[in-house]
Amino acid sequence: MTGTKTVAKSPPELIVPALTTPGGTLPLSSIDKAAGSAGLVNLIQVFAPPSFTAARMSQGAAAAMAAMRDGLARALVPYYPVAGRVAPSGLAVDCTGEGVWFVEAAASCALADVDGLGCCPLLIPGELLLPRPPPGEKLDGLILMVQATRFTCGGFAVGISFSHAVFDGQGAAQFLTAVGELARGLQAPSVIPVWDHDAIPDPPSPPPPQLTEFRLVTQVADISAESIARVKDDFKQAAATSTGEVCSTFDALTAVVFKCRALALASALPDDADVRIAFAAGTRHLLRGVLPAVDGYYGNCVYLACVTRAGKAVREASLAEVVGAVREAKEAVPARFAGWMRGVDHYDVPLDYSTVTVSDWSRVGFDEVDYGFGAPGYVFPLNDHVNFVASLNYVRPPAPRRGGIRVVLRCVEEPHAAAFAVELAKFA
Repeated sequence: MTGTKTVAKSPPELIVPALTTPGGTLPLSSIDKAAGSAGLVNLIQVFAPPSFTAARMSQGAAAAMAAMRDGLARALVPYYPVAGRVAPSGLAVDCTGEGVWFVEAAASCALADVDGLGCCPLLIPGELLLPRPPPGEKLDGLILMVQATRFTCGGFAVGISFSHAVFDGQGAAQFLTAVGELARGLQAPSVIPVWDHDAIPDPPSPPPPQLTEFRLVTQVADISAESIARVKDDFKQAAATSTGEVCSTFDALTAVVFKCRALALASALPDDADVRIAFAAGTRHLLRGVLPAVDGYYGNCVYLACVTRAGKAVREASLAEVVGAVREAKEAVPARFAGWMRGVDHYDVPLDYSTVTVSDWSRVGFDEVDYGFGAPGYVFPLNDHVNFVASLNYVRPPAPRRGGIRVVLRCVEEPHAAAFAVELAKFA
């Protein structure tokens, strides 16, 4: 199909809780407040065409949309804070029961015409796939928005925007899983949601970081399963005579992207300048005994771990050595997080161009959500508006290309993009 790809959107509608829900104000945690500076996080879930006949296609699409609306309305009863708004102070949620914005849309093409949304740059403007409220509604207070876009083949793209002040990735996936379960007819979510944000300690906060706006380039790199296995084997051999440790897929990936980025930035930074890779380490298991109930908690439970080395040292180190540095940072998280809860340790990661931050979306659950037409074949972030933090996400590759991990990157500017791509291609 040739020509411009368009998306016709219906007017946004509010999906309100299916039953009356409690009012009042609920506090956000100190971790939420730190994460809230990220604003709204955008992602796209891509669902392949169902095995409907042509005669059933329209009926199936209408039923799918109706089921999603119903699932949202029912999920907003146990998850009633999500139907509210973040207070202007950014420190609490006002449980107003206003609901979440839902947009129904139709694309003028089939998913195959836009490569299943699996290429970079996208073959359809990304903003056409993301929900937006009506004019006059402020984005700052919104907690969740959904857009379901039907393609002519019968496939769907579900665009989600969620507030990082209320959810972390695992928490947002938990809510969307509940929406899917209720849309499929379950009587209640399989996981009962827990709020309890006020149970998390509130130590003194350090001054906000100094932010610089970059001109970041969006890139995609597929790291093959064979390359990941090779890095794991190299580390296993290097560690066999010393620690006997093993290397996880996350360790291998993080070592690869850290070293590749350091090589790409060689001309931009002095040899002795520090380069850093920071990653959001999950801390739910460290909050047992702090939170009344950890299972079902959907607020932010992350601590930013960081590896800092001189650029030249990273460039010249073996991947096994870089893996070792990543593992050291991971192993330090429990002690660092405990120190943070006591107020004696602080986030101290400069968010300048020498730092890249990692989020691992390959296992949080976004690609397991089933709204009634199966799990998505591909899930990816769409945050091209974020230019203050150099960042990357690990995701599962599109279904036809399964194997390895896809890295969605916004962490270098144009002068370094080609060199970065060349280094990453060595691991394809």
